[in-house]
Parts: sequence; C-alpha cells; structure tokens
Amino acid sequence: MKYPNMTRSRMQAVIDKLGGMESVQRFLSGELVVKMVKRFVIWNTVTLGTYKSSSEYRKALKADGYCIGGYADQILNKVKVSETMQQLDLVTKTAAELGFKNDVTRKQIYDRAIKLGLELCPAEVGPALRLQYSGQPYWEWLHIAMEPIAASGGRLKVFAVVRDFDGGRELDGCYDYPVWDVDNRWVFVAPRE
Repeated sequence: MKYPNMTRSRMQAVIDKLGGMESVQRFLSGELVVKMVKRFVIWNTVTLGTYKSSSEYRKALKADGYCIGGYADQILNKVKVSETMQQLDLVTKTAAELGFKNDVTRKQIYDRAIKLGLELCPAEVGPALRLQYSGQPYWEWLHIAMEPIAASGGRLKVFAVVRDFDGGRELDGCYDYPVWDVDNRWVFVAPRE
C-alpha cells in the first residue's frame, strides 16, 4: 500500500473534510480545488480605537490600577491611535517556536514570523492589550511585535505587557536589545481570512 498509515477512519475523515463522496468526485475531476490555508491558534483578540488619544489610554490605565513604566510612558506619547474601532486577532510566539535554536535579533524574529504569515502589531496594541488582559498570569512578560519607537536619548523601545511575581500589572517599555533570548514571548497579529 502506498500510504501504510491510512486507516479506514482516516480515509473517512478525509472524505468528510472534503464534503462527502460527491465532493471527492469533483476534486478528482478538477472541478473542486482545495487550497491550503495557514492557520494560527488565536491567543487573544484586542479592540483598538476605544480611546482617541494616548492621554486617554494613560488615564484609563491609571484608573484601572495599572503601572506605566517610564519608557512606556515616553513612547505612549508617540503612539498613533486608531480612529475607528477594530478588532485584531493576536498570536503569541517565542523565537524557539519560530524555529530558532539560539539567541536572535528582533529583525530575525519579525522576518520569520512575517514569512509564516503573521503581521506586526500597531503600537496601540500595547496599551490596549494591557487594559483588556486583566487576567494575565503571574510572571508573564509579553513583548509586542511592533516597530520600535524612540524614547528619550533615542533608544528604541517596544511595549511589554507584564505581570510580576508579586501581582503588579504594568505596561512597560523594553530596550530593543541586540539579541533576544529564544524564550521571550512575542505578540503578533494573525491576519483574518
């Protein structure tokens, strides 16, 4: 047999997935074309455009008890806020999950994720996610895969959504390090199909 692992139940699953025997006949005759679509596990969905300015985000973060790190506060001033409400599906990936074995640059991480079909986040995802992710587990750091923004002194930063071991919840700004550990978790946008 050409496919020794093909059991009757697997064959039935393939036929069912195609839509039954009529669809199988259409597939074999070339009338039905099956396209492979890249799928990602959606980790969270965030809504942008709820707040109309970075100062509104700042007020909302403080009102909800979130800490805003010094660098996050600086780059928050430069965030372009969406003029309309929109939802984005988010995916988290580490560099290791993207196939890297050793420390890697941010550009390499971004390039690999984009090659796989993911997209960079608008910077607004940082403060929006912090506000909408109140149940973040302890000691989780999520780096927002975004174009870095210059803080004071010109150092580039990306947002991080953080919950410390003591329960502190923060919107932080992380340096754009020359290399990143393969276990750092990054947040990307999954395109909607």
